[in-house]
Amino acid sequence: MRPFYTLLVCTFLSVNLNAQNASGKKNVKTVIDTFFEGLHKGDSSIVSSTLHANVKIQTTFTNKEGLKVLKDQKKLELLKGISGKKKEDVYFEKLLSYDIKINGNLASVWTPYEFYFNEKFSHCGANSFQLFNNNGKWEIIFLVDMRKRADCKIVEVKK
Repeated sequence: MRPFYTLLVCTFLSVNLNAQNASGKKNVKTVIDTFFEGLHKGDSSIVSSTLHANVKIQTTFTNKEGLKVLKDQKKLELLKGISGKKKEDVYFEKLLSYDIKINGNLASVWTPYEFYFNEKFSHCGANSFQLFNNNGKWEIIFLVDMRKRADCKIVEVKK
């Protein structure tokens, strides 16, 4: 009879952990989606609501001379850039997928993307987000995006 109870407890814990993990992934994805909602609208207050006070932001790309570059950006610079978006300009970063990993109060999200400016393809790349569960609220603590114009495989999304 004892093996039956052990199996029952293990099954219950496994189901409970899977449900918590699915819920955690949903909450993390919501933060990423909110970040991009603010970006697309040019609303820096929405974006700011997703960022930790000490967020680190970087961009990497290969310049015209073929050198690989890594640039730092301050939180305030990012928010000013977003809020300075002209009303007539349309930003759309189409996320192609989400790869979300969570362990305790740390989450990692990888999102390959295509970026469109005024409905014209601009560049592609990938974002890497690190999030911290700040006592019940997931916040982005690190964001690095990679940008490239060559070797982009444009993915048409069926509507």
